[in-house]
Amino acid sequence: MNWELNIRKATAHPIVMELVSPFQTSFDVQHLRGGVIVRVETENGAIGWGEVTADLRPNYAYETTQTALHILNEFLLPNLPTIMTPDSFFDSWLKSVRGHPMAKHGLLSAIFSAVAAEQKIPLVDFVKQLAGESSRKEAVEVGVSIGIQPSIDATLAAIQDYLDDGYNRVKLKIKPGWDVDMVREVRKTYPDLVLMVDANSAYTIDDSPLLQQLDQFNLLMIEQPFGYQDIYQHSLLELGTPICLDESLHTLSDVQAAYKLGACDIVNLKPQRVGGLLESVAIYNFCKEVGLTMWVGGMLETGIGRSVSMALAALPQITLPSDLSETKRYYRPDLADPPYSLIAGTSTIPVSSEIGLGVTVDRGRLLEASTRYANITMPSESNS
Repeated sequence: MNWELNIRKATAHPIVMELVSPFQTSFDVQHLRGGVIVRVETENGAIGWGEVTADLRPNYAYETTQTALHILNEFLLPNLPTIMTPDSFFDSWLKSVRGHPMAKHGLLSAIFSAVAAEQKIPLVDFVKQLAGESSRKEAVEVGVSIGIQPSIDATLAAIQDYLDDGYNRVKLKIKPGWDVDMVREVRKTYPDLVLMVDANSAYTIDDSPLLQQLDQFNLLMIEQPFGYQDIYQHSLLELGTPICLDESLHTLSDVQAAYKLGACDIVNLKPQRVGGLLESVAIYNFCKEVGLTMWVGGMLETGIGRSVSMALAALPQITLPSDLSETKRYYRPDLADPPYSLIAGTSTIPVSSEIGLGVTVDRGRLLEASTRYANITMPSESNS
């Protein structure tokens, strides 16, 4: 695909967003979420937006809001080529910074949504072309991710609330001591529910006998049971339940290694984790070629980042429900309008057909979120 972008200005805006309700995983309880919003303006007046989902603390990944700002403002933005084409800048510019995939994803998202705006096409169609596909979905099937609750009764109540909203697939966070007994009660109450669990690297290979007990509950998958950098030990885990990798997969090479070793049956394709849409599309095409099942994970992103993930999830070979639930689950209000909402009576969300990113960023709300970031002095205060 051919395009050329003449960039006038690119800026990074740190934010802190207040979550509608706390979200607990095996490693953290979140009340707030940090990040960076990237804005790109072209000489033709087109605007592109992207979101860096690096949080205030290095829990899910080593990147934080502060490190992303450092990489963007000191290295990526000052060296941003003024004129860009598909072949002229990625190797010489993007690869000059090693690592920092979330920072790169946010900037690339802003660049690509600006390209889509200049071409007067929706971002979802730009991503379709990038992947070499001839079709894409009009709506994305989604599921909901439920954090660790204070009790089993609270978990059951949360599940029922989301089923009442229309969701058909539920993901439950687990950790040692909050796993087999909890899942047993959920399955007893909801025998036909499409159910999966996510460990966020909370277990070790010594916990294999415990994890094997989860086979009895007819789960869609067990996501990331072992270490966040591990591939090999996952290949040793013998389960009847499909294994999905998330945190372990940082590049196409990681996905290829996991496939060759038999470490996973399913790939959670997060563009933030792998450095943006370019690497995401490369992984997508490899998984399509070898028959690895895919879905798109969420990272508590606002509607800005969600628009990019939705465009990726609209590709035809993303066959499992993605973790891209309604915007109102996380932020009220969100940074962008319109919010993403379920189609009534379904567990699907329509893909925006608007030109460019597909949503409009509210500059007043962005300023409020940036002011909130300026008032947080220590990352450790983020969950207070």
